[in-house]
Amino acid sequence: MPAKTLQELSDSFALFDNWEDKYRYLIDLGQRLDPMEDSLKTEETRVRGCTAQVWMIAQQGPEGRYRFTADSDAQIVKGLIYILMIVYQDKNAAEISAVDIDDSFERLGLSGHLSPSRRNGFFAMVQRIRALAA
Repeated sequence: MPAKTLQELSDSFALFDNWEDKYRYLIDLGQRLDPMEDSLKTEETRVRGCTAQVWMIAQQGPEGRYRFTADSDAQIVKGLIYILMIVYQDKNAAEISAVDIDDSFERLGLSGHLSPSRRNGFFAMVQRIRALAA
């Protein structure tokens, strides 16, 4: 069963002894993303600052809550997108801007195990989410 909260995700990551297993879990998480229609993968929806191809859109629903849809051509990046969906999905603009993503990144232990380019891409996706919700 996929994690639905950051705490559940953190608990799941803690079950693995090494980062090779955590990477596999991250890839598995990415496979759980809802698919994004190819027609939505355009230059306008592409996230700048990611080494991999990443596309992201947002729809504002009732009560000003945002639903994000995103995809990537890289499996590990899809897992990172899944994490961001747990953190940001169905929040309003004020809640999105209040998220301490650095703390979340540290709680999951990602900072010491992602390459600098993946880390930069992760934070580029965060900036895109904040811009879409602004």
